[in-house]
Amino acid sequence: MFGTFGKLVSMPFAALLRWLYATTGSYGLAIILFSLLVTLVMLPFQMKSKRSMVRMGRLSSKQAELQKRYAKDQQKYQEEVAKLYQEAGVNPASGCLWSFLPMFVLLPLYSIIRMPVTYFMGISDTACAALRDAAVTLGYDFASLTGGVNNAYEQIFLSDFITLNWDAFDWSSIEGVGSRLLPMHFDFLGINLSAQPSGAISGFSMHWEVVGLLLVPVIATLLQYLQTIIISRSNGQSEEQQKSMRMMNLMFPLFSLWVCFSMPAALGVYWIANSVWMMIREAVLGKFYAKKINEEEEEREAKLAAARQMRREEAQKRAAEQRDNPPKRPKKLPPKTTPGEKKPPTTEAGRVGERPYARGRSYQADRYEEKE
Repeated sequence: MFGTFGKLVSMPFAALLRWLYATTGSYGLAIILFSLLVTLVMLPFQMKSKRSMVRMGRLSSKQAELQKRYAKDQQKYQEEVAKLYQEAGVNPASGCLWSFLPMFVLLPLYSIIRMPVTYFMGISDTACAALRDAAVTLGYDFASLTGGVNNAYEQIFLSDFITLNWDAFDWSSIEGVGSRLLPMHFDFLGINLSAQPSGAISGFSMHWEVVGLLLVPVIATLLQYLQTIIISRSNGQSEEQQKSMRMMNLMFPLFSLWVCFSMPAALGVYWIANSVWMMIREAVLGKFYAKKINEEEEEREAKLAAARQMRREEAQKRAAEQRDNPPKRPKKLPPKTTPGEKKPPTTEAGRVGERPYARGRSYQADRYEEKE
């Protein structure tokens, strides 16, 4: 199931790489152009990620202040950081999510490089087995070439053998091959891109084919480290934040060294080209979004200042109106009784026997008497 799914994912990448190879005639140049096209396709997603990362970099100083203020209360610190991001309209997850997209290209590309007959040429497993049997009749012996150890790259050796003995094959007797089979030339700038740099150590010599092969992982590592520096600076991170990310910035170059050293050099060439395109992209997008965010912040500050000025003017206007038109005092009502006059007590009017307030204040003794 996983193999079928892997083939489906790798098919569009393999078709693109095959077309570039057929157009340029150079395996190395095809990989470089492939990395450029992948970078351009991913540019809209990376632009969204870069915008978020630049905004987060602008908040690094405020986040550092919050960290010092709430050093003993991590829960309060997390709440204040979330509030800070919400006010700035920043989603931290959006900046990290798109950064993993290149890995989804790297894995299919590794399969295409490792198995050129199956993936790059699109030949079925049955036809590949028939092709291998035909190569054996012509002297192909994989065990004698590698000692039978590195079976993962067996198709690379098979592809090399087919290219060197192209005219010796009877293609009409091999079913399922058709016109998709291509002679593969892995040489690029005098370096065999199908070889692994790790295998060049045992047979080290000062020939350019060996030295150049070993330089591929070294250059990939240096460019990866330079890329992390350019990304952190273009994101607007503070020096303290860059120091805190120093260990993480070293892990990616070391990972690049391991990948490019232990796998075919073609993958290292892709890594180098991808790092160059990413550095250019990060530098350009960093300047673009830094300028754009500055303009947005200036516009926002201008709107806030205009709103404050409007409220200030309205308050001054209300104060001036109150000075010019002071509120009128209410007229005093005439007293209900003349000065010195005493109100009649209600005690006797409501008395019933010994109870002075037995009747209500509105009691009238003659209320119900018949009037003549």
